[in-house]
Amino acid sequence: MSLVVLIGLAAVACSVNPYAATNKVYKKQAKEYGRALWAIPEQDAAGLPYPQGDYWVGATNFNIRKPNYVVIHHTAQNSTEQTLKTFTTPATQVSAHYVIGRDGKVYQMLNDNLRAWHGGASKWGNTTDLNSTSIGIELDNNGAEPFAEAQINSLLGVLQTLKKRHGIPAANFIGHSDIAPTRKVDPNPTFPWKKLADNGFGLWYDADVLDSVMVAKTTVDSVAIADTTLLQPEMLVFEQVPVHKIPENFNPQDALRIIGYDTRDMNAAIKAFKLHFIQSEVNATLTEKDKLILYNLYLKYR
Repeated sequence: MSLVVLIGLAAVACSVNPYAATNKVYKKQAKEYGRALWAIPEQDAAGLPYPQGDYWVGATNFNIRKPNYVVIHHTAQNSTEQTLKTFTTPATQVSAHYVIGRDGKVYQMLNDNLRAWHGGASKWGNTTDLNSTSIGIELDNNGAEPFAEAQINSLLGVLQTLKKRHGIPAANFIGHSDIAPTRKVDPNPTFPWKKLADNGFGLWYDADVLDSVMVAKTTVDSVAIADTTLLQPEMLVFEQVPVHKIPENFNPQDALRIIGYDTRDMNAAIKAFKLHFIQSEVNATLTEKDKLILYNLYLKYR
């Protein structure tokens, strides 16, 4: 056999898609759903608790249901190949629309308009089935490592495409832990949520939220000295005061609920909030700093 033929055979072998078999399964399932959509609703169906019209009338004004959220995950696995295998194995019962490798390569595994099984039991605001209204993106990451620059750059490209294609609001780019706070902690605390928000994907708190100023206060009765110019330095004390203030009637649970968190388990909701927006000391305690950030975000989301 000549060298040219050997090279040709090697090239063909390298070009074979290792997922050709599962791609056939995808096409078969998509075709079955297509047939279901084409089917005319059955008339005079037995057992219906209502009378049907005299004939079927098909509406002419409709389109495909569109996604309104993007949910970002980390895979908690060790390679892109492992994740692709997981999402093409029926027994796992999990999938996502996109998988992005550490090298930045993007694998689209489902049409955006199909329902992937990525969110599980979830809630965000009044939405209780995120799988039906969202696009799931999995980032190849073991759950404890920083996200690669190439991966985040590709993610930004995917998000830009999805936002333009589906008109997804900026506030609706969220994480798995946001929608399932009692079960999930992804993406991990190294995920660059602020970078995403700076590019229009998700909201972030204002830059001056944690700023403070020095304020002078007198130690003597202001009534006793009518002319403040007579105040001596020893009569003054200086105090660091936050630029922003939280109203006395501020309720953190209401704020978290307005943002979208499921607050039935308040500790879990606080942890999820801190994982996304604080990204340090991820626990169930809201510090004064955390409350300032929460209040600022509450004003943006309400």
